[in-house]
Amino acid sequence: MEALSVPAALELVAGCGAGLSPERRAALGTSLPLLQRDYRFERVWFWGCIQGVRGSYYIAEGLGPDRAAPRSRLYSLNCVDWSLLTPATKEMLALAEQVKGRFQGDPSFEYSLAEINAEAAASLIGSGKEPVMKEEARLIATIEQIDREVGVVPRGAFVKTPLGSVHENRHFEGLSSVEAKKLSSYFHFADPVNLKNKTLLEKADLDPSTDFLDSLEHDIPRGSWSIQLEKGGTVVVLRSLLWLGLTFYHVPMTKQFGYVYFGTGEKNLDLPFML
Repeated sequence: MEALSVPAALELVAGCGAGLSPERRAALGTSLPLLQRDYRFERVWFWGCIQGVRGSYYIAEGLGPDRAAPRSRLYSLNCVDWSLLTPATKEMLALAEQVKGRFQGDPSFEYSLAEINAEAAASLIGSGKEPVMKEEARLIATIEQIDREVGVVPRGAFVKTPLGSVHENRHFEGLSSVEAKKLSSYFHFADPVNLKNKTLLEKADLDPSTDFLDSLEHDIPRGSWSIQLEKGGTVVVLRSLLWLGLTFYHVPMTKQFGYVYFGTGEKNLDLPFML
């Protein structure tokens, strides 16, 4: 969610039980604009919070002119001092998927890969590296995975130019009350996967400038999203059942939308058996 709209946005997603203390809100209101200035980001989004055993990670994302370009991610333990995270690698993503259990809340905490994946540990030892994974690396990979799998935007909120860059749609005035209730009106804000597999006949009715992302209606397993109306039907809220704690909100007929994550950073692998 936009840094400037954090207080109002948190009120809209309060129904899921997520929120920040007045002290944390005040700290974010001061530190995020400074973060945008110091790193020269065009926009700063407050991504959310991953709750650990001994502490929590507060996450922010910095964006440039191209909204689809890789984002700069930062974390803070107190909503005041921010540290820049390195981009996630394929190796990080693969190892992080195998680490189970809660985050500790300590970036320097080390997970022993010998207890998690003996093959991965052996390959690291063979290449002269220690068979450990720092929690900071797991944090990077988890944020990337959540953004890829459940990062959501409404249809038409962003447009793709003929040169391939993605920008905010200045003509977007929000979804209608009818369209806002449909899961097909929301897209994953990540590189499309299902779209590439569609036939030319299926793509014939799509607008390449707005329909360049994957729709949520084709997510597997089916039923991994909960869509509800709140605040007397004035706000549409989507909750991910795959990554519990991810909440998206949109006020129909307005430009207000965004998503935020408040959870433990653990994927709900039991979801297929719960539906």
